[in-house]
Amino acid sequence: MYKVMLVDDDYPVLQLLSEAIEWEQLGVTLQSTHENGASAYDKAMIEMPDILITDIGMPKMNGIELTRKLKNLNPKLQVAILSCHSDFEYAHQALKLQIQDYLVKDTFVPEELSKLIMKFRDSLDVQHDQAFKQTQIKSMLDRNRESVKERFIKKTIDPTAINEKEWLAEARSLGLHLGNIGYIGSLATIHNFNLLIERFKSEDTVQFAINNVITEVIQRCCPGTVHFKLGPREMIVFFPSALSFKMKVLNEVSEGMRRIQQELKKSLNIYLSFIIGEGCTNILELKQELVHLLDSTHQSFYLEPGSIVEMKKQLDITSNLFSVYDEAAAEMRELILKKEDARVIIFVEKWTSFLEEKQYPPELVKDWVLKLLLDLRVKLQALQFFRSDHPIESIHNEVLEIQFLSELKMWLMDYFRTITSFVNQVYDQTRRKEIIDAFKYVSMNIEKKISLDEVSSYLYLNPSYFSRLFKKEVGETFVEYVTKMKINRAKELLEQTAESVGKICERLGYDNQSYFIKIFKNYVGVTPIEYRSGK
Repeated sequence: MYKVMLVDDDYPVLQLLSEAIEWEQLGVTLQSTHENGASAYDKAMIEMPDILITDIGMPKMNGIELTRKLKNLNPKLQVAILSCHSDFEYAHQALKLQIQDYLVKDTFVPEELSKLIMKFRDSLDVQHDQAFKQTQIKSMLDRNRESVKERFIKKTIDPTAINEKEWLAEARSLGLHLGNIGYIGSLATIHNFNLLIERFKSEDTVQFAINNVITEVIQRCCPGTVHFKLGPREMIVFFPSALSFKMKVLNEVSEGMRRIQQELKKSLNIYLSFIIGEGCTNILELKQELVHLLDSTHQSFYLEPGSIVEMKKQLDITSNLFSVYDEAAAEMRELILKKEDARVIIFVEKWTSFLEEKQYPPELVKDWVLKLLLDLRVKLQALQFFRSDHPIESIHNEVLEIQFLSELKMWLMDYFRTITSFVNQVYDQTRRKEIIDAFKYVSMNIEKKISLDEVSSYLYLNPSYFSRLFKKEVGETFVEYVTKMKINRAKELLEQTAESVGKICERLGYDNQSYFIKIFKNYVGVTPIEYRSGK
């Protein structure tokens, strides 16, 4: 509802109007009443009214002065003067202030004010409708302009030849005056983009909000800067600069970036990181700048939220990430099977710190993580701990969409906590904890010799009873189950290591290599050597 403020130093008039007018039936609410202009002005500074009904002659601040001040703050304010003054001078001042109506107390009746308020209400409705339509038109024009800018920057990145004259003309129309001044390019990336979509309900809304904030900051603090949407969470930002003074330029550009970051954090709680390019003065240098910035996704993956860093050449990685796969997989299995939620943080912190230190390519990191998760899933299914409530395709897509190591770290913590909680539920609900404990024992000791007597003793059960119980609950003998799990482990070692078949045989507790090869072929259909070669 629209808010109405009444101001009159004659208290009986205030009381009469407050009680005689059916405010809510008119679609408005009586916000406040005041006996002088100063009190009304102070209240308006806290809560601005939509409609002002005021006397003229009042102590501390008269109605004309009150109207002038509030109109300066809210030009759309609807005002009616209610006064015993009918002389030309007051009416003239009211007209100059674009006051909508002037009522004289001597001839005034409450019904007349009710009609006036309805007229004000209708006028405000029209203004709001017009403002809404104008906002829609502006939004459409802004979106069209951003689409034009996005097509332009993608066309610039395209390696095919472009007409330089036409390109320069289009660049100037979009605010990029290359040739007249130099620019420092930068790649800006939004953190936690998927969470933002959940919060703002759509990708378009996120991008529209971010574009509005950045445009406002650029106009206010970074004149001449131009930004181009590159993808859902990435944009290219060019800052004008005199490239001959590199250190001074970098400080100025960094300050502009910090202002954009601060405003996005303050207004939308959004974090943005920047990678700063080398600078360009012509179209060839600009195209090279864009290529180098787009190639910096490796560097971008390891940025913390709110970072501003200079672009650097990526060093060749000499170590093999998959050489530590076995260690990570063993720790991960132990983490889940011991059901210790507190160890999730320790495990994830350790391995993400290792990845950050080594700076492996993001694609390799994601492949490594996905293999860990897939292997864990297979093992939990084999242990009857896991159901396919969360399709592997969904996990695959979620991991591939992650843009930063910091996001991957949080995702892994949530995922492992969910799995640990689920394992705890299954363990608490099962009637045969002995079987679950047997599964865990085998998994934790898979690279040792495991006998029926040994596990029975661990479970404090009679071997014959445990053997019958296991066959009844699992559908296969304990020896068959252990053999199957060892063969699965042998397949992992053949895929992930360069160890010889003899070494793997010994590692899994088999004394006879020929027997191991025979058992492997019975389960897999090929020999270990053939399996490794992909036959």
